[in-house]
Amino acid sequence: MTSRDDSEILQDVRRDPNAFGELYARYVDRIYSYIYHRVGNVHDAEDLTSRTFFRALSHISSYEDKGLPFSAWLYRIAHNVLANWHRDRGRRPVVALDGIVLRSEGPLQHPEAMALTGDDSRQLVEAIRRLDPQRQELLVLKFSDGLSNAEIGEIMGRTEGAIKSLYHRTLLALRKELSKKGFQLE
Repeated sequence: MTSRDDSEILQDVRRDPNAFGELYARYVDRIYSYIYHRVGNVHDAEDLTSRTFFRALSHISSYEDKGLPFSAWLYRIAHNVLANWHRDRGRRPVVALDGIVLRSEGPLQHPEAMALTGDDSRQLVEAIRRLDPQRQELLVLKFSDGLSNAEIGEIMGRTEGAIKSLYHRTLLALRKELSKKGFQLE
């Protein structure tokens, strides 16, 4: 069976809102992951994911294809839901990167090497947490969700060029921070 593209499903959704389930099934894991990395706990992530999809379904009639994937529109809604949630709680958004598992396809490492790698990972996580929330969000969207600069720009309300610039400055800031900690970077 051939997978239908989003535009075909959206046409069906406009006629019958029950067809939205197909879009939900396609994107719920990605949106949940994005939200979870911004709030750091399962309960809030589930609640905010639900709000995101409810809002998307409620506003599906106003969706306009601007040449970006439908998922960019969903991420933008999730971004706005998160902004409202953080504002309502008066907290600074934090990206919880503790749950990210880095997988190695190679042979098992010696325990000493693993300990050193673990320490390096902790140092990197700490450096990322010291970044401002926008830069943390950019890194999650880029590396955890694998989105393009154009998609990230749509989500964050910036141009693709602004995202490229922010990404470059973010990497420079990380490099500077890690160099202070004694890391040798190329």
